[in-house]
Amino acid sequence: MAEIVSFGEFETLPKKGYVSLRRKKQFVMIGREQYAVDVGINIKDLAANARLLEQPKGSMCNYVVRVTDPAQVDATLLAGSGGI
Repeated sequence: MAEIVSFGEFETLPKKGYVSLRRKKQFVMIGREQYAVDVGINIKDLAANARLLEQPKGSMCNYVVRVTDPAQVDATLLAGSGGI
């Protein structure tokens, strides 16, 4: 979250199983899995990448990145469209 604050103003909306970060619409969803944190990214047409899990059409986010180690929260992930 300390890194995401540098993106500018947004609101944080806690939900039952995740936290939604939004401006006019949700741009990131952060949810917990058993041994990981899923970061949902709501952006279209990212290049294919091993870390990037494309979600079915109609999902809340277009892509999910599963984070199992704090070191995976790196500049590439924070760039969003930078090639994750």
